[in-house]
Amino acid sequence: MPTILIKNIRTVDPNTDRVQDVFIKDGVIAETGENLSFEAETVIDGTDLVLMPSLFDMHVHFRDPGLEYKEDVLTGCSAALAGGVTGVLAMPNTNPPCDNPDTIRYIINKAQGTGVDVYPVGCITGGMSGNGLCDYDALKDAGVICISDDGRPVENAEMMRKALELSNENGLLVASHCEDLSIIDGGKMNKGEISEKLGVKGMDRASEDYITAREMILASSVNARIHICHVSTEGSAAMIRFAKTRGVKVTCETAPHYFMLTDKLLEKRDADYRMNPPLRTDEDVKAIIEAIKDGTVDCIITDHAPHAAHEKADFEKAPNGVVGLETSLAATLTALYHTGEISLNRLTELMCVNPRRILGLDIPSVKKGSTADLVIADINRKWTVEPEKLHSKSHNTVFKGMELTGKPLVTISKGEIRYNVL
Repeated sequence: MPTILIKNIRTVDPNTDRVQDVFIKDGVIAETGENLSFEAETVIDGTDLVLMPSLFDMHVHFRDPGLEYKEDVLTGCSAALAGGVTGVLAMPNTNPPCDNPDTIRYIINKAQGTGVDVYPVGCITGGMSGNGLCDYDALKDAGVICISDDGRPVENAEMMRKALELSNENGLLVASHCEDLSIIDGGKMNKGEISEKLGVKGMDRASEDYITAREMILASSVNARIHICHVSTEGSAAMIRFAKTRGVKVTCETAPHYFMLTDKLLEKRDADYRMNPPLRTDEDVKAIIEAIKDGTVDCIITDHAPHAAHEKADFEKAPNGVVGLETSLAATLTALYHTGEISLNRLTELMCVNPRRILGLDIPSVKKGSTADLVIADINRKWTVEPEKLHSKSHNTVFKGMELTGKPLVTISKGEIRYNVL
């Protein structure tokens, strides 16, 4: 196991913000302090750089098994490391879906040795069909810590309530893709002024708001935890905020595109700006930022959803989804930290600590004795997103051509440097 000495670096976690040296040995932070003089195989000058716990993205799609032409576990992990991410929740809408132990074990085994902890999400219903609950005990024994039918909702409310009720017994987190398919009815983008201008069928925000409310009501009825995926509307944020004051065990996440971009980008008729839920309005962007600032939003994720270029070529027929693992830290620094909306301490809560806390995983810090899952970033470096340089197999990013401020330079996983562009 290599030894690493990082000199004169700004160390940040939720409770720390100071310049010091950090010595890493045997996979853990062995010592921190000023003027450390340990001999190390690798010495890094951290002047003007930031060291923080590595990111954990609790919402990605690695497309493996079955759709490896879009992404596979290995390329997904490579993209994660380039973004400072050493842990992910991989959603179950693969082919076959993650509704059985064999598929779960296949993903976990393939991720071994990558430097990224990949936790496959198990399906709530068999084949994500809504026609019957999975064997949660078997999924848990195979390594599942969260269940979801992400990619589609569980349409039957009683079936969702049953899954939530069982979660109190099996300890699995239930995560919900909040969308009413009858309201969506084939919609392609946010329903509003822009969809009308383009003559494209819109997705009414009532779809997300309705199922968000439903899930919290169901969870409250059985005193269970519920995690709301990719919050994008002012209404959903407001309802989650209220539910938290009422003691509902709800957590939620959002993605950078929902607090940075609006549906005005769809005027380009470029399917790389289509995802589900869709880009919303200026008012929604402001509401999501406020929800991040006041603690309503617990996590910032990517919903990394790769698609091949030929699939995204037709604006109206293209599948929904955008990649995001390699831009999430930079986008969040650009939109929230450099604008003064949140501190670096709060950023580490949202991207490093809270996802692991919600999932019951060990939480790294920059303190002595902590597992050395870390990222070194230049938070002031400006760079332009060039899709063809991304590590993902797919390049469908909403940030293409955009200048961002802040870039991961080194990713350390369990004491080993797994990504380094210093």
